[in-house]
Amino acid sequence: MATTVHLLRHGEVHNPEKILYGRQPGWRLSDRGQEMARVVADWSKQFDVGAVIASPLQRAQETAAPLAQTHGLEILTDADLIEAANIFEGQKFELGSGVLRHPKSWRYLTKPWVPSWGEPYDVLIERMLRAVFSARDIANGKDVFCVSHQLPIWILRSAVEGKRLMHDPRRRECTLASVTSFHIDSSGAIEGVSYLEPAKHLLPVKK
Repeated sequence: MATTVHLLRHGEVHNPEKILYGRQPGWRLSDRGQEMARVVADWSKQFDVGAVIASPLQRAQETAAPLAQTHGLEILTDADLIEAANIFEGQKFELGSGVLRHPKSWRYLTKPWVPSWGEPYDVLIERMLRAVFSARDIANGKDVFCVSHQLPIWILRSAVEGKRLMHDPRRRECTLASVTSFHIDSSGAIEGVSYLEPAKHLLPVKK
């Protein structure tokens, strides 16, 4: 059966020190992130949702909670939706500051097409495709929401659309609480991808 798998990026995280939190446990949504999750849940009422599935990380589970409540569903957890592994996890990581200033870190930046600093893109694509089609099967013809993270969502979209995987992170079209939808036809092929920002009005103003 044809269905749509909506990959929802989690809402804003409470992170005043701008740490690259990666797969670390205990990172919660900020108050604004909680509001983002509620806005997306309200927006999702237009769909007949068969399942809500989330990455095991706290920020994804918290984003999924209003969705699940809205549709009377329990949150299912899929480890394939987790954030990408990254060697710089737990450190301050900003262009022009933080860990990138130290020469000892530069050896991890030699192969951006892999990438050399984290989970290989081909591995990331494989597990995200597995998550998408598992979600499709669980939803049984209905729409399904999967809460994941920016890089896994963006790399999967890039692969499906035939775009280069090596990219500038600042140019990813995958804002907080955005929805990247993969439309799967009755033959099991991904026939298209669409993108929306239901909580755009809550996004932090860029300085």
